[in-house]
Amino acid sequence: MKVEIFYFPECPHYLTAVNTVRKTLEQEGVLAEVAAVEVRDSAAAQQLRFLGSPSIRINGRDIEVAARDSREFGLSCRTYAAHGGRAGTPPQEWIRAAVQEANETLQ
Repeated sequence: MKVEIFYFPECPHYLTAVNTVRKTLEQEGVLAEVAAVEVRDSAAAQQLRFLGSPSIRINGRDIEVAARDSREFGLSCRTYAAHGGRAGTPPQEWIRAAVQEANETLQ
């Protein structure tokens, strides 16, 4: 399993996302390669199909199911709609669901 966390350096939520991903993988008993992918400019954001910082992909798929078809790429902060509000990182349940989905497709 390959986990990528896309970010830009000024993102205040990047490290929280990394920590939540690592914690979730540990709780699920999953060994995975976790790669931090720095997005440096708008051209890279377009090329990488960057939906904002932080974005988490597992085996190339965004963890937010509703965002998988999005074409709004750019160098921006990303927020997630969860628990009746907006947050700078996705809920751990989304990460867990994406990990489990990836495990199912590998079997």
